Amino acid sequence: MRRHPHRRALSLAAVALVGLATLTACGGEDDADAAGGSSGPTTLRLGYFPNITHAPAVVGVEKGIFAEKLGGDVKLETKTFNAGPAAIEAIFSGALDATYIGPNPTVNAHSKSKGEAVRVISGAASGGVALVVKPEITSVEQLRGKKIATPQLGNTQDVALRFWLKEKGIVTTKEGGGDVKIVPQENAQTVETFTSGAIDGAWVPEPFVSRLVNAGGKVLVDERDLWPDRKFVITNLIVSTKFLKEHPDVVKKLVEAQVAANEFVNANPDQAHQAISDHIGKITGKPLDLKLIKQAWPTLEFTNDPIPSSLKTGLDHAVAVGLTQPVSLDGLYDLTYLNEVLKAQGKPEVVQP
Repeated sequence: MRRHPHRRALSLAAVALVGLATLTACGGEDDADAAGGSSGPTTLRLGYFPNITHAPAVVGVEKGIFAEKLGGDVKLETKTFNAGPAAIEAIFSGALDATYIGPNPTVNAHSKSKGEAVRVISGAASGGVALVVKPEITSVEQLRGKKIATPQLGNTQDVALRFWLKEKGIVTTKEGGGDVKIVPQENAQTVETFTSGAIDGAWVPEPFVSRLVNAGGKVLVDERDLWPDRKFVITNLIVSTKFLKEHPDVVKKLVEAQVAANEFVNANPDQAHQAISDHIGKITGKPLDLKLIKQAWPTLEFTNDPIPSSLKTGLDHAVAVGLTQPVSLDGLYDLTYLNEVLKAQGKPEVVQP
């Protein structure tokens, strides 16, 4: 019987990125623009992470797809983050209007604001997560007594690992005790700690899966194998409810841009790889290795479907392992504009939860 553990997340760490980077696509903003005032174009402040799982955003910005679809009446400003909580805090503070983000931060934002702050308006990506271990480890039982890293206590991958182990009868604790010692650490550290022997494996997103494999590890669990049809949300596109109410026309254009970006990424993988490498290089000062992008690419699916069932299942898993309380997801999704765009292009619509 196929299992359904929880994914990624959002607090998905940025690729080789330390701290918060900010990239401004257009000039500075003033208060009137930020509020969508009549003195000029409406400003849309869009967040994303400079990594492979946010490829639609990275490529869409780098190739000018977002600027084109938003048009001259919208001033696009982009901000990059390397953790979900920072992006959500920017939404809450009014410093950000929309962002690409993982499922756990999406749920947290919905919960903390009692369902008021954000809406999921599109999916972006599925997959791209695995448990990589030392080559001598060939079964779950051999993980007993071992140290396995996750990006952050309670993040999407952390929940996925804990739930998977729980189903196998293996005990873990929030404090890092139990049968398997779970060690929260930045994804950027995992290759070094794995190579040094400080950890025996890690449940991480791409490109860190590929980096660990290249460092001598092997994939013990491809998380896609644990989900129906091998699909689970790794990246959503969310918008602040306030901005959605004030600027529905801009939100529809943003969704059109997302759909166009995904179409480009899927139709032109080589160009997408180069755009990702170049764009990350502009932000971090070091382009991402094209070979690494190509290696990680087949594990990801870039889809406009936010796969709501997987987000709900992931929440259930977090509750099961004692890392969160039950939360109602009523009202979280507003796929009206996504389905309008897909229908106009003759593409299959997605199911509104």
